This record gives sequence, C-alpha cells and structure tokens, in this order.
Amino acid sequence: MKHVFLSSTALFVAFVAPALAVEKSEVLQTYADIAAAKYEDSLVTAQNLQAAVNALTQNPSAEALQAAKDAWLAARVPYQQTEVYRFGNAIVDDWEGKVNAWPLDEGLIDYVDASYGGSSDENAFAALNVVANPSFILSGQEIDAGSITPALLEETLHEADGVEANVATGYHAIEFLLWGQDLNGHGDGAGNRPWTDYATGDACTNGNCDRRGDYLTAATDLLVSDLEWMAVQWADNGDARTTLMSNEDTGLVSMLTGMGSLSYGEQAGERMRLGLMLNDPEEEHSCFADNTHNDHYYDGLGVQNVYLGEYVRIDGTLVSGPSLSDLVSATDAALDDEMRSKLSTTMMALGRIKTASEAGFAYDQMLERGNAAGEALIMGGVNGLIDQTRSIERVVTALGVDQIAFEGSDSLDDPDAVFQ
Repeated sequence: MKHVFLSSTALFVAFVAPALAVEKSEVLQTYADIAAAKYEDSLVTAQNLQAAVNALTQNPSAEALQAAKDAWLAARVPYQQTEVYRFGNAIVDDWEGKVNAWPLDEGLIDYVDASYGGSSDENAFAALNVVANPSFILSGQEIDAGSITPALLEETLHEADGVEANVATGYHAIEFLLWGQDLNGHGDGAGNRPWTDYATGDACTNGNCDRRGDYLTAATDLLVSDLEWMAVQWADNGDARTTLMSNEDTGLVSMLTGMGSLSYGEQAGERMRLGLMLNDPEEEHSCFADNTHNDHYYDGLGVQNVYLGEYVRIDGTLVSGPSLSDLVSATDAALDDEMRSKLSTTMMALGRIKTASEAGFAYDQMLERGNAAGEALIMGGVNGLIDQTRSIERVVTALGVDQIAFEGSDSLDDPDAVFQ
C-alpha cells in the first residue's frame, strides 16, 4: 500500500505493508475468553442470589423477598448472554438442562392454583408437590424426601420418570419459588407469591414454609455449584477451552453453530414464534417473573457478542479481541458490513420489545390473540433473527468451513405441525 506525503521541499513516498488478517486461533481465543468472563459473571451474580436467598429464609420479610427477586433478575443478564455457547459446544449443551430448562410443570415443586389441574398421561408427577410431601412413590420406589437437598433435586427429581417438564433445578425452578404462578393470563402482572410463604410459625401461609425454604436454598446452592463447574471448563486449560482450541476449523463451526441455532430454531422459533402462534403466556421463557423481554434481548446480545468479539462485564470492563467480524472482513468486507447491520437491526427490534415491556406493555399481553401491536413487536424480533441467520449462513460459506445444519423449529419450518 503506497502513501504519498507532500512537503514544501520534497516528495516522500513510503510503502506500508497491508495489515495482516487475524489468525483463526486468535479468534477462538477471544471466544473462549469471553465465555470465561460470562460464566464468571454468571457465577458471581448467582452467589449474590444465594446470599439474598439465605437472608430471605433466615429472616423472612417482604423486603427480603424483593431483594431475592432483584438478585435473580440481575443473575439472568450475564447468563442469557452465554446461551450462544450452547449449541456448538457439547459440554455446554449436555449441562444446560440443569440450569435453564423450561417450560416446567411447577406443580412438581410446590402448591399451585386449582386451575392448574393435576397429573396427566404425559406427566404423572405434574402435581406431586415435593414441598408438601416428605415421601412419595417414583417409578415404583418410595422416595425419602424428608430432607430437601441438592442431591435430591438433581439425582431424583429433575426430569423425574424421564419427563422433561419435570424441571426441579435451575433458574426457572428458583423463579417459581420466588414469584409463584402468574395467574394473570394475558393481563398485566407477574406472579405474586407472598413473603409469608417463607415465614415461621403462625405467620406461615400455604403450609410447609420451612420445606419451601429448604427447596429454594437447595436449588440455589445447586445453581451456584453448577456455574462453578462451568466456569472452570472455560478457564485456562479447562476442558471446554481445550476442546475448542484443538482444531481451528471445528472451533469456528462451534461459534457459527451457536450463533445460527440460537438465532433461528431456538429464539426465533421455539421462544418467540411458537408462543405467538399459540397465543399462550405459558410459552414465555420467564413466565413467573415476566422477564421474557430481557431473556430475548440478552440472548440476541450474546449472538452479537460472538461475532464482534466483545463483551461488557458486570463491572463495566470490556473483554474484546480478534473476532469473526475481522475474519469475514478480510475475506468479504461487504458481507461483514451486512452481518453487522443485520445484528444491529435485530438488537433494535429486541430492544423495542424490552422498552415496551418495561413501559408497561408486558410480553404476555403482546401474546394475546388479536393484539396487533404486540404481534408486530414480537414478529419484528422474529424476522430480524431469521434474516440474520441467512447472513450467518453466508458467513459459513465465506469462511470455507463445513456446512452447518442449524437448529430448526416447527413454528418456522412446518407451522401446520404445531397444531397437530
């Protein structure tokens, strides 16, 4: 590249070598560093939640319950940004069901409203209510649940009898124990569990307050230990990082698979379009807390983080480095501009949902049949995610890595099947 400098006395010609394209290994290193930071932040915020839960169970009050809710909401911000690591990394996908499984049959855990119903052919334990039952029969065996421990939740109750809806652990089990059921349908308002559900003596409401506190504590302790484990996997010499770095092209496939599968089948399809098709507030990702607008927003941000190689930590510091964007730009600058633009458009659409929800137009209201404004907001996000997936597919081709089959969804690929 030749630069010409003019002065009053002479003409100087300098030759400057073109900037070298980033190495694939450097891009993978950034991806792993961001994963490590996100899981560390998820762990820290889960530990804050753990402290708030301990304060609630030890000294129950309305203020302590609200503090625990606030800590849960804060914990979701970094965690949702990790979901882009799920689909392309087996170590994350195999683990994720313990911490973020949904939807759940909450009657497995605690009391529910009569409108919830009871056991069904699909799930005999949909209304088991472990909090109220220190022993029960599961798969023909009597289970001693006199002590509610992390081991009981993880080894016995979670996905009991092989039913995925029997979610006994993770963020959403904790969410239900903090908020209770959202009985507002498409109306305004989240769950409204009274703080006295954790009170002692005669002040206790709905019975079994001590066991409810034990369940909440056990689930939160388990969440912390699960996040501790995953944070180690992405640290230097951790299994997730080592596997990623062992093959550069396979590592890039992992990155792109996470971006495309989360964008298309999981978020646009299962988490957004399906709920709109069914007009069902139970299809909200965080249906008890009415926090689904943030789930969608931070999932989308996680995808953008991976492409740009940037993540802002909970303390405000920036983790950044060589990125997929740099790789693509070196090959096809126009495609890089396109991908960046698509990601930005999606984030604006998800941001509109978030802004509207925080202004009082709740996500479950948007899902109501005939609510044109709500449908437009949600479909803005869906369409943005679908559109950016098309560009991710073009990135796959431009980088010359193996073709990838992204996760799909009947709601997008075979809508008639949703109602069969």
